[in-house]
This record gives sequence, C-alpha cells and structure tokens, in this order.
Amino acid sequence: MSRSELQQPVSAGIIAMVVGYTSSFAVVLTGLAAVGADRREAASGLLALCLTQAVGVIWLSRRHRMPIVLAWSTPGAALLAGMSVVDGGWPAAVGAFMLAGAAYVLTGFWPALGRLIARIPGPIAQAMLAGVVLELCLAPVDSLVDNPGAIVPIALVWLIGVRLAPRWAIPAAFVTAGVVIGIDMIRRGEGVASSTLIPELALTWPALSWEAVVGIALPLYIVTMASQNVPGVAIMKSLGYDLPWRDSIVTAGVATIAGAAAGAHSTNLAAISAALAAGPDAGPDRSRRWIASQSAGVTYVVLAAASAALAALVSVAPIGVIATVAGLALVGTLADSLQGSMSQRKGREAAVVTFLVAASGITAYGVGAAAWAIVAGLVVHAILEWSPRGRG
Repeated sequence: MSRSELQQPVSAGIIAMVVGYTSSFAVVLTGLAAVGADRREAASGLLALCLTQAVGVIWLSRRHRMPIVLAWSTPGAALLAGMSVVDGGWPAAVGAFMLAGAAYVLTGFWPALGRLIARIPGPIAQAMLAGVVLELCLAPVDSLVDNPGAIVPIALVWLIGVRLAPRWAIPAAFVTAGVVIGIDMIRRGEGVASSTLIPELALTWPALSWEAVVGIALPLYIVTMASQNVPGVAIMKSLGYDLPWRDSIVTAGVATIAGAAAGAHSTNLAAISAALAAGPDAGPDRSRRWIASQSAGVTYVVLAAASAALAALVSVAPIGVIATVAGLALVGTLADSLQGSMSQRKGREAAVVTFLVAASGITAYGVGAAAWAIVAGLVVHAILEWSPRGRG
C-alpha cells in the first residue's frame, strides 16, 4: 500500500477511538462510582477497559482481516450510573462484571442462550434503558439551576456542536468542561497532586451477592447484548462484513473477565465506533479497512495513559459539571431508546410499564429498578399476549 492509501484507514481508526472515548468516558466514571468505586478504582477501570479492548481489537482484526472494533458498554455504564451500592459493595460489583463476562463467553459457545435473550421483546429492553438513562439526562437541567455560570457554556458548545458537527459535539463539550474546571481551580487556588496523574491498576478481589447478580450482572448482560453486541453485528453486516460471531463475543467476554478485577465493567462489540472504522471513511478498499482496527487498538493504549488524569479532573470538578457532560452524552441514547421502545403499537403498554419502573429508581429486596423493570415488562407482555389454548 502507498502512504496515502495507508493514511486513510489509520486516521479513521484513530478518529473512531478518540470520538468514542471522549464522548462517553464521563459516563463510565460516573457508573463505576455509583456502584462503589472510589476515584482510584474508577480510574483503574477506565485504564483496564482501554488495555483489554486494545488487545482484543488487535487480535480479532489481524486474525480475521476485518475491521472488528471492541468498545466499552456505554448503555451498561449508564445502567450502573442509575444504580446504588449493592450488598457486598464494590467487590460484589466486580464479581457481577466477571459474571457478565462469563455470560458473554457462554453465549458465544452456546447459541441457544443468545436466542433466549433475543426473545426478550426489543421494545422492553429499549424501554428499560430509556428509563435508566432518563435521570442522567435530567442532570444538566438540575445543574443549570444550581450552577448556571459553569453549565451554560458547556450546554451552548454542545448545542452548537450538534448543529454544525454532531460527531464532535460531546468531545467539544468535554473540552469546555475542562476549561470550566481549570478556571474554577485557579479561582480557588487548588491543584491536582502529580501522584494522582499516573495510571495504575487497582485490583479488587471479587465477591458475589444475590443483589449484585440480579441487580447488576443480569441487567448489564441484557442491555449490553441488546444495545451493543446485536447492533454491532447488524452494523457490520450492513457494511458488507459477515462478523465471526463466536470469536468476537468470546473475545469480548474474556476481555471483560480479564479486566473486571481492575474495575472494567464490560467489553463488547462496538456499534457507532464500528461504523466509523469499517465504513467508507476507512478507505475505498474494503479488504484493507482492517488496518483501521489496528490503529484503533494502538489508540486505545495511548488513551489509557490519560485515565488517571481524567479521573483526577473529575474529582475536582465543580458541582454538576461532569453530570452535565454525562447527561448530554446520553441524550442520543435516550432518544434512540424511546423511539425503539415505542416502535410497535401492539403491546406498547408493556414498554411503558417497563420505562416507568426503570425510571422510578426503586429498590426492593436489594434489587434495583432495572431488573424489576424487565420483570414488570415481561409480566405485562405475557398477560397481553396470552390467549387460551384452542382459541384463534
């Protein structure tokens, strides 16, 4: 390949990772903190996600000569952000991450499990995600009232970005948030200790509790399969690639298990990032687009070095700033989930009930709203679809 032919897929892979990382890392840090991680553990989770994804992407794309991209589960992180610490604390959350990874591996080797998950009506899974994300998307509104001087610039930059360059709207909002945080630190005469800027893996011995299994592992598995892995396969198919399902999902599961002890919540097939790395932007020669995944993997390693610094920045941010960035990053997810949940007129009531239970934020018997939302939606769906045997 000539230098110009190589430059296009390489740059496509770099752009895909930079956009994906800056658009959702705040959601990841927020989610990990919600289930019990401290600043050091959350930074470790971000670092572990980047490293395990880098290894998986480089291996898969080289093995199959396809632009296969792995990513963290942004919907899964949003799901975590809407939860609270379960019985067993952070170690139980780590155990739940490992269990979700094991479920991915099992799904790769046992297609029947994937078909069972696929039987959950799409609108119910989408309604659960929409209900969980709703509270996070309301954060910018609450923050605007409490701290308008810090929030207005971020919201304006995001809005202008959506109008002029939607792909870069959230990265631009994050840069603006960084400026706001910097100004606030100067005003208060505070700084960040240099020792907190060095990336490190903080390992946690996993534990399991009933609340973590039902309240974290199960919803994380369902929402990641429905919102990341299945769409990832569909997007690649639309671009002309027959994705190796078993290798891809097993690799994602192994990467999740490997990174869980360091705080990584879920590695899975990319959806939006896959479209950037495997689409026309990666070059006219489809057989060479796998190079974009190679550059994406290397970019993950470079971005991993920023994990501790970003976590430190988040820890000193003014009230509402990071919540605003995370909320704005999930506006598109909320819109897509609402549209998907209401896409079918028949049985819409089940989706609405699922959405309401998920949005309520209830916790009963140690199990959070996301799990109860799935249960409520399936019960309503079953009752509405039931008919006595023999009746037409």
